Amino acid sequence: MSRRGRWARIPAVEDVPIEPAPLPAVGPVVFSLSFADGTRDVDLSDLPHPRLVRSLGLGLQRYGEDGSITTVGSFSQLIPAVRQFVTFLSAAEEGTDDLGPEDLEADHIDAYEQALLMRPGTSPARVRDLVGCLVRTLRKAHEAAPEAFGEDLVVRIGFSTREAKRTTRPLDAYPPSVFDAIKEAALGDIRATQRRITEGERLAATGQDPDTAGWERLENLLWLVANRGPLTVRDRQEHPYRVGRLGGVRGINRQLDLGIHDVLPFVIALICLTGMEPEAAKRLKADCLVSPARGFVSVRYLKRRSKGHEAKQTRVADGGTLNLPGGLLRLSLRLTSRARDRIGSKALWVCHGQHGTQDAYRDLGATNFYHQQWMAEHGLDKMTDRNGKPVRLDLRRLRKTFKSQHYLRAAGVLADFAQGHTAETAAGHYADIAAHDTIHDQAIENALEEAVQVALPPPTVLDEDGGRLDDGGADPTPEEVTAALSGASDVFLASCRDFHDSPFGSKGKPCPVALWGCLECPNAIFTARHLPQVLTFLDFIERQRDELSEAEWKVRFGLPWERVVHGIRNRFSRDQILTAQAIAEGGEVELLLPLEFWRGIA
Repeated sequence: MSRRGRWARIPAVEDVPIEPAPLPAVGPVVFSLSFADGTRDVDLSDLPHPRLVRSLGLGLQRYGEDGSITTVGSFSQLIPAVRQFVTFLSAAEEGTDDLGPEDLEADHIDAYEQALLMRPGTSPARVRDLVGCLVRTLRKAHEAAPEAFGEDLVVRIGFSTREAKRTTRPLDAYPPSVFDAIKEAALGDIRATQRRITEGERLAATGQDPDTAGWERLENLLWLVANRGPLTVRDRQEHPYRVGRLGGVRGINRQLDLGIHDVLPFVIALICLTGMEPEAAKRLKADCLVSPARGFVSVRYLKRRSKGHEAKQTRVADGGTLNLPGGLLRLSLRLTSRARDRIGSKALWVCHGQHGTQDAYRDLGATNFYHQQWMAEHGLDKMTDRNGKPVRLDLRRLRKTFKSQHYLRAAGVLADFAQGHTAETAAGHYADIAAHDTIHDQAIENALEEAVQVALPPPTVLDEDGGRLDDGGADPTPEEVTAALSGASDVFLASCRDFHDSPFGSKGKPCPVALWGCLECPNAIFTARHLPQVLTFLDFIERQRDELSEAEWKVRFGLPWERVVHGIRNRFSRDQILTAQAIAEGGEVELLLPLEFWRGIA
């Protein structure tokens, strides 16, 4: 074959068909996701801009793959945010055929937030929720296809909102009396459950197979539950009189297994003793206790994070009482072991109810129905909350109260309190709550008093010979001492070093302050001769407590009172004070105080 013939069958380069570039991977717009408590179908096919919707759909789908969301309810909150954003974007970019993720800009998210804020009836809290859900979904979409997102958009989805600031304070702690009552009620229920099950086990050990020994005796039915599993509706149908007379199916089974109602007190007590997050407490595993040593044990748990669950450990006290977290968890393991072995579960909280033996918190929200029922059973719903309303059970507030007690024990020192949190989170979510307003106000008041004490030197006080009775700084000059002892420079409450050189006025002009300004003035010198006037003034300002509110009295007379009581009067002996008091009561001191002062008293 000629050379020409060999290559004749190969087309020219320009005739070779070009293979099309592969289509980029895109997420679905119709899909289903499975969670611990069920399945959620998602259909976004009716939305405009399919390329963008596919990207957001892929982000939504990743929630079901990485375990960062575990319940249908939590996932369902994301759908409205995605739908509303795409609808908003379609209206804002009218005329644009098909937007994709590469067309998104940070301004689109900010504009969406502003539109939500301007929408009547939408609270800032709701705006934060919607924008937060959108941003989290965009982060998931970015994880799936990072090349499709612009740099400014990546920066923007690093935080949630710009404008929708929190307008309400964080969840408050319970009053101490309410917290203690809830904890003690839970521990009381746990003790009753322990007694019930241990007594049931004792009876079961003495029983026999009811098919041979008879269905009339409780110990035989408990033997059947212990060895072959809980009684069923069929057992009640076949032996209605005997089973009913001995407590019914539910009552007999609860003598060996926890019921769904029994689990709640255990979780309440655990949160009260450890401050663990409610979701983490509910999802504890049977192998949660590790590394016991010297009266302590570590508790392993999963803490929910934005990108999934993070394994954590906390060190708690261990021992043989229910008031210690380790003891409580060991008892929980003991009382749930039979049910756990029956179904091969790894969860700590396993119970038996109308749906059989199961993980008690397979659906985290399913048992919330029992919260108020439990409160009512113990009369706790009759207690008054901080807002004056009846108390409602909120497991998050139990954790908040535990944290509050820790904060108070740490005396408000954030560095000692912020364990397991950033300083910002500890301050914003656990320290800045209504339960701490009083101690925060007192801390500010104490700080101001300390600042004043640092700024103001202590009053200068001399004895009858001119010696210093105070702990002040520089000594007065001999001339100033002589003038103070002789009365040559007296100004109502004290002797003045220089009445025309006041730190409160201009040099060369008389002092402009009121008579009790002497108490704060470094020019003032107090001696035993001035004590009657000082005590008269003290009596006056103390009687003003009956005329003024506490806050107004503190503003007017708080500092003068402090200076007299702790800076002047305490420098003199008891005999000197009694003598000065007697002189003041004799009325002679009135001649030394200005007429305006006595008009103020009258």
